[in-house]
Amino acid sequence: MLMQPSQADVRRFFCGVYTKARTGQTLDAIETLASGWIDEHPEYHADLADLDAALRSMQQVSDNRTNPFLHLSMHLSISEQCSIDQPRGIRQAVELLTHRRNSLHVAHHAAMDCLGTMIWESQRAGRAPDGNAYIACVQQNATRD
Repeated sequence: MLMQPSQADVRRFFCGVYTKARTGQTLDAIETLASGWIDEHPEYHADLADLDAALRSMQQVSDNRTNPFLHLSMHLSISEQCSIDQPRGIRQAVELLTHRRNSLHVAHHAAMDCLGTMIWESQRAGRAPDGNAYIACVQQNATRD
């Protein structure tokens, strides 16, 4: 079943994970993964600490600031893609990138550029995302110094 959470659902999820982790509540598997990425981004903690403000700010777009909920969602997406190797080859490409950059976090950020480009191009062209181009982009990032 394809899950398509709303923007509000995504914000509720990440704010809820942040609250549960801070208060020592038990996290399920996806929450544990999300909590790890949240820990990697202390600059987002204030955004995650106030669900009401997060929901109020959904329609605000800032050219000079990354959307913390989109950013964390992309980390989760790449983690999930790697765990099931879908699109085929993404696990190896991200592992190579992680090795070359000496950081899973840095590798994810480079892969996010590729993922974002793939999604943007697919939406612009009105066609399905090109997983092969995505993997090729990640692999190219791994060969650059």
